[in-house]
Amino acid sequence: MQEISLAAEKIYQLGGFSITNSLLLSMLVSFVLIILTLVLRHQIALIPNGFYNAAEAVIEGLFNLVESVAGSFEQAKQFFPLIGALFIFILWNNWSGLIPGVGTITINHLPLLRGPTADLNATLALALVSVIATQYYGIKYTGFFANAKRFINFTSPILLFVGLLELVAEFAKVLSFSFRLFGNIFAGEVLLVVMGLLAPYLAPLPFIGLELFVGFVQALVFAMLTLVFLKVAVAESHNT
Repeated sequence: MQEISLAAEKIYQLGGFSITNSLLLSMLVSFVLIILTLVLRHQIALIPNGFYNAAEAVIEGLFNLVESVAGSFEQAKQFFPLIGALFIFILWNNWSGLIPGVGTITINHLPLLRGPTADLNATLALALVSVIATQYYGIKYTGFFANAKRFINFTSPILLFVGLLELVAEFAKVLSFSFRLFGNIFAGEVLLVVMGLLAPYLAPLPFIGLELFVGFVQALVFAMLTLVFLKVAVAESHNT
């Protein structure tokens, strides 16, 4: 009977570094994405075709979405590498947990692979990337001190209080980002395990389709919220 573990299981110890089953699958996903990127890079042509054509359509659609939210082509060019990378990486990690064998192939009675975003450590790292990037772009557009005035402003008690609330909100973003993504993906894994135990062959099929949709939505929500926070940070910095 398959067990459900909240934490990722350690499958190998490399010196003082633990390799968990979720980290292993995340590295495999990263490797596949790197290989695909290199392949697409060598297929660049004036008249695209095949797989490159499909990939270009996806990237173009994603860039148009980023531009519509950012409000300008120049800001879209600045933000797109981060937003596009977050969306694609999270989407593939979400969907990788649905690959047959993930969670069922075991080594030493532990699952060899586990969905990366069903591990709170992974989603916490992604949330930190998002929040740190927000501060980076705020500093890049206006300078360190202008951006810092959003959080520490002694010109009046009200602005100081508002700044402290902004600082607390930044930490709240980390928790919100990480727990939202982790909770949705982990809950999906639990649902599939339960349905697989109740009716192993037919019952999980519609829920796999549902989890594909949830994985897409969660990746899009994470990327778009990051983009909105980037836009707000830049706009507030300009108004400071």
